[in-house]
Amino acid sequence: MLIYSPPTTLSAVPIIDLHGGPHSQTQDKAAIATQIHDACRNIGFFYIVNHGISPKLIQDQFDWTARFFALPMDEKMPLHMRNSPTTAGYEPVAEQRLDSQDPTSEAAPPDLKESYYCGMEVPKDHAFAKRRVRGIGHNQWPETLPGFKTQMVAYHDALRTLSNHLLALVALSLELEENWFAEHHDWPGSVLRLVRYPPQPASTEFNQIGAGAHTDWGGITLLAQDDIGGLEVQNAEDDWVAAPPVPQSFVVNLGDLMSRWTNGVYRSNMHRVLNSSRNQDRYSIPFFHSPRFDAVIKPVPTCVHDEQPPQFDPCTTSEHMDEMFRLSYGYAATS
Repeated sequence: MLIYSPPTTLSAVPIIDLHGGPHSQTQDKAAIATQIHDACRNIGFFYIVNHGISPKLIQDQFDWTARFFALPMDEKMPLHMRNSPTTAGYEPVAEQRLDSQDPTSEAAPPDLKESYYCGMEVPKDHAFAKRRVRGIGHNQWPETLPGFKTQMVAYHDALRTLSNHLLALVALSLELEENWFAEHHDWPGSVLRLVRYPPQPASTEFNQIGAGAHTDWGGITLLAQDDIGGLEVQNAEDDWVAAPPVPQSFVVNLGDLMSRWTNGVYRSNMHRVLNSSRNQDRYSIPFFHSPRFDAVIKPVPTCVHDEQPPQFDPCTTSEHMDEMFRLSYGYAATS
């Protein structure tokens, strides 16, 4: 367990301008890739602005997020993630222990948050839906919120497009062909998560916060956060620093699989959340974009050489994700 201590303030959080995002005709991809390379090696996270996602779509997403969590418990609990073979659905407060991913660490207290997961929406008879692949199908939608599903699907589609664009830039940053990651993301395990952090209680268990210290498990994460803030990130010097909200931005960080892919050259950075507000909920919306379930993750050729031999054994996406899910939630998930 990582004991909580207040963060310092980071004076230079990288903000990378995408100059219009996936549909821009004026991007200097080489220059952007250089900025991404520096951020991923030196700090481990960065903001993106001018990314091409409309402010209205993002604001609508926050509005629907608040509406969902305002539902009474007797409408949310039937959507519990255990009822979905792909663990899509509702997670009550204190159900996950993110600061428990290291099986050798001390037991950590449960997180002070509730959330909702949904993956790519596909017909029930789709081949991947039948295989019960996490991030694809078997979503559980609240019947009392008409319009909720439409918004979630639209946002999921937009963030998937932006994530694929970022992966192309990451590939260029590693001196790979622009489409190097594309074949591993033809049916990605992309998971959209809505999160509500209630105000931090005056009295909690020792070291209990909104989301305990953890790394993300998959490829890349795009996070939209409200203006309350609370995200804290461990930088390359292992100091905890605040990552305050930047208007109309996403926070981007890399997950464990990208660290494996880059042979440790790029960081899967530790982060956590503390809602310090005494009277307001904090909302955040992470989008986890991961390779397809059967992709074999092994170091890319530009990250292996005589001075840096492979640091990780090859694994599939599902092998790693299933183990991390078990450590975090305490039970196995089907994939």
